[in-house]
Amino acid sequence: MTRSGQRLLMVIDDEPAQRRLIAAIAGRRGWRTIAAGDPEVAIAQLGTPDGMALDAILLDSWSPDADTAALIGELRSRRPALPILMLTANNSVAAAVQAMRAGATDFLVKPLSPERLLSALDAALGAAGTGELRPLTEKLPASLAFEDIVGAAPQFRAALAIAAKAARARVPVLIEGESGVGKEVVADALHAASPRAKKPMIRVNCGAIPANLVESELFGHEKGAFTGAFERKIGRFADADGGTIFLDEIGEMPLEAQVKLLRVLQSGEIQPIGARHPREVDVRVIAATNKTLADEVAGGRFREDLYYRLNVVQVTIPPLRDRPGDIAPLARHLLGRVAMQPGLRPLGITDDALSLLVGYDWPGNVRQLQNALFRAAVLCDGDALTKADFPQIATLAGARATPAGSAGSIVGASGVTLFRADGNLRALEEIEADVIRLAIGHYRGRMTEVARRLGIGRSTLYRKLGELGIDQSSAA
Repeated sequence: MTRSGQRLLMVIDDEPAQRRLIAAIAGRRGWRTIAAGDPEVAIAQLGTPDGMALDAILLDSWSPDADTAALIGELRSRRPALPILMLTANNSVAAAVQAMRAGATDFLVKPLSPERLLSALDAALGAAGTGELRPLTEKLPASLAFEDIVGAAPQFRAALAIAAKAARARVPVLIEGESGVGKEVVADALHAASPRAKKPMIRVNCGAIPANLVESELFGHEKGAFTGAFERKIGRFADADGGTIFLDEIGEMPLEAQVKLLRVLQSGEIQPIGARHPREVDVRVIAATNKTLADEVAGGRFREDLYYRLNVVQVTIPPLRDRPGDIAPLARHLLGRVAMQPGLRPLGITDDALSLLVGYDWPGNVRQLQNALFRAAVLCDGDALTKADFPQIATLAGARATPAGSAGSIVGASGVTLFRADGNLRALEEIEADVIRLAIGHYRGRMTEVARRLGIGRSTLYRKLGELGIDQSSAA
């Protein structure tokens, strides 16, 4: 970390435009970047003051695999504890295995969304799982039917039942849930169970498209429609004609683009930029978000009329921490999928490892579990994964289990202190304030979910925040 307190990232990339883009995205999280156009420059910079203060390295793998592995090994030998993230267009498990065995901490696939990069940088510092949050949903593609999706928790099966029932209709479906819970898996199953199963399902990450290009990306444009439109572009809605379009991270769509999307849903017609006439399309819309769109509407960040158009059927996927009984069967299922990938082999998993996994709260949900299993499988030398193969999870689980409070206090299972050091109970008002703070932190500030889990209305929750002097932004 630099003397100014900024985190420092070295970007090894031979493309100046890519380096500038990464620097701009990383800057949102307080990172300062230094650039290296080739491996020789990168290694030389390690000996400079900035090089000594590095917090992470991001390597764009433009070179052949053998050269990349050698470079990772060289960087690792010079900085044994420094997180090394590899960015590549090679969307293959074999490449991930090779990179990790060479010493890479994380493996990111192009095109890289801002959220994915920021999650990886947070993970590099231990804020989101110490390198466990890698986009393995991209590396292990597998569509499952509803009956093949693993999970027996009642609230999870109820969500799948709603999705299965909606599959045969044309109505839009909104899938809500935290990052990594499996929203795309449910969307795949929904499309596969629909009459449109033989038609394409076009995926669009709304959070990865620059605001000024959303309309062109979704609806297309004519040649010469604007500066830089050198040829005609077919939009994603036209590509999905007759099938399904999956709008992931719909909550990130700019308000201007939301207006255009609403018109398409109302009319069933798209009009490419610069086109004289609209075109009718037959597209089923499935949208997904890790936000609570009702809260986004209340905050003026999402159009209410579009929300109701998209939310004809709502499917809410519960986080993995709310269904711990699903963790062991999920782990075995995911290990089976991992074993089918190039360079990997079938592995068992011991009871002590499963106990560790079940006891962790998985802030990154199923994706994080899958990635932790992948990492363990890549580096395992035995025939079965043991607790020792999950050092990051063991460290995090231990840290989360450490009670906050004085040595003389008695702490509830939730981490809320119930007794004072003198053995007397704390005041009910103090305990209530701690519970509310814990809930706000646990549900990441999603106040509708906090109120629902506490069994009170939103207005009551906000009243209590004022009465108890709780600052929503600082609660954790």
